Amino acid sequence: MRWPKASSGLAVKARRLRSRFGIAAPRLTVKTHVPWHWRAASVIIITAASLALAGWIYDAGRSIAGFKNSAMDTLKSRLSDQESELKQLRSAVTSTSASLQIEQAAQEQLKKHAATLEEENIRLKEELAVFENMAQGRAAEGSLAISRLRVEPAGEGGYGYTMLVTRQQSKKDGEFRGQLQFLLNIQQAGRSAMITLPETGDPESARYQVSFRNFHRLAGRFRIPEGAQLISVEARLVQDGSIKATQRITL
Repeated sequence: MRWPKASSGLAVKARRLRSRFGIAAPRLTVKTHVPWHWRAASVIIITAASLALAGWIYDAGRSIAGFKNSAMDTLKSRLSDQESELKQLRSAVTSTSASLQIEQAAQEQLKKHAATLEEENIRLKEELAVFENMAQGRAAEGSLAISRLRVEPAGEGGYGYTMLVTRQQSKKDGEFRGQLQFLLNIQQAGRSAMITLPETGDPESARYQVSFRNFHRLAGRFRIPEGAQLISVEARLVQDGSIKATQRITL
């Protein structure tokens, strides 16, 4: 009666062995062991290949878009040339402006010089005419005359004057000794007034003294009251209280 039980136990063990090592046994996976440095090398190689591929794709995109290195170099070269040309043009403009300023200043100086020469020429012509009249003896012997009287503003209520005084040649008389006198017609606060220079008791009356033989050029300055307007000027040559020559101008 025990034999069947023993045989059944053997059968169970046999089935277990068959299930583990037989056709029905679970599949086994065999993995090859790879060292870590080989794995790291493979990762580096793959990464480098990816970067190289990305760079090639970027360069290809730039080439397609027209931004090759040669084109960029050409543009940079053209830009540098244009900047250099612009600097040269700016320098030329600055130099031209300076030259124009110098030329304008020179022209102004020439104009002033020409105006001065023209005035001097007119003065010489008038003086020559005076001297010709004196030489021809058209005026009375020993007579006096005032010509070319000019009065111009000199700033701060002052006026400058110039004139030519002449005396017809006289064999018996020596040089003329007298005084220059001005009669000024002014307007102040809506009223007219007359001023005689030099005034009585003027400490500077000595500068109005005149002495000459045949001709003499007189020049000087005088002042009028502040706020007054000069209307006319009469210049006189006075000797011993007697007026010998006059000339009057209106401003």
